[in-house]
Amino acid sequence: MKLGIASHRSIAPVWETVPIGRAAIRALYAELALHPKPGLVSPLDSGSHDDMDMTTFMRSLFALRGYYRDIAAAGARGADFATLQALGIAAERRMLSATGGVNTHRGAVFGLGLLAAAAGWLRRTGKPLGGQAFGDAVATQWGDDILAASPRAPDSNGAQAIRRYGVRGARQEAAEGFPTLFKVALPTLSRTFDILGCEERAMVQTLFALMAALEDTNLLHRGGPAGLTFVQAEAQRFLDHGGVFRPGWRAEALALHDACIARRLSPGGSADMLAAAWFVHSQQNA
Repeated sequence: MKLGIASHRSIAPVWETVPIGRAAIRALYAELALHPKPGLVSPLDSGSHDDMDMTTFMRSLFALRGYYRDIAAAGARGADFATLQALGIAAERRMLSATGGVNTHRGAVFGLGLLAAAAGWLRRTGKPLGGQAFGDAVATQWGDDILAASPRAPDSNGAQAIRRYGVRGARQEAAEGFPTLFKVALPTLSRTFDILGCEERAMVQTLFALMAALEDTNLLHRGGPAGLTFVQAEAQRFLDHGGVFRPGWRAEALALHDACIARRLSPGGSADMLAAAWFVHSQQNA
């Protein structure tokens, strides 16, 4: 029987679970609503995708709204990785049912789900939320089991890209405590927001920093090493020219958006990590 919030109260009070779940969904919506976002779905267009649009993503978000609350509650009570994985599998099924089989948020179900579980555990144990606390919690509590578990979707596009090109994947990133999230994404997001006070520009700057740094398996699947190298180089060029801190940044970002569409490239892994960064930022500043 699925446990509801009331069943968790003796272990994880509502204030620990519901706000965490809401923050995770808000982070995913913030990523979805952002534009310009090279090759990715936004309110303006579907980017490089023929099988999904913003409506598809909204159906997915609605299907996932209880998942992050529940996995935060599981994390708060110290659940093992098998329990978290079971929650993720059920959430993925609801997502696919809502979208007609379209994979909108599989990466976020895994990565953001683990971070929500870490948030529940940190809040329940009274530990500070600053620095790399979320990543350290994931690595310490579940890291070994993440690597030991069989891949959830061994024939997925991302899994095939990892095997073919020998790059790091989401499981490795999570097991090590999300180093790219805490060394690249979160510092960029916090610094840009502190300077400019603008959520939109802070998120765009962070997305480009991730695109420049991440071995994005979505890009490898769609464009191979040449596609990944193209996006990484163009994103780094955007940053080197001043990024969102200079006039004309929007036009330059839109030009890369058009170039990604022409090449059918979509940095979905970077998008997932951007949402994760926004979630952690919101929790640290709650």
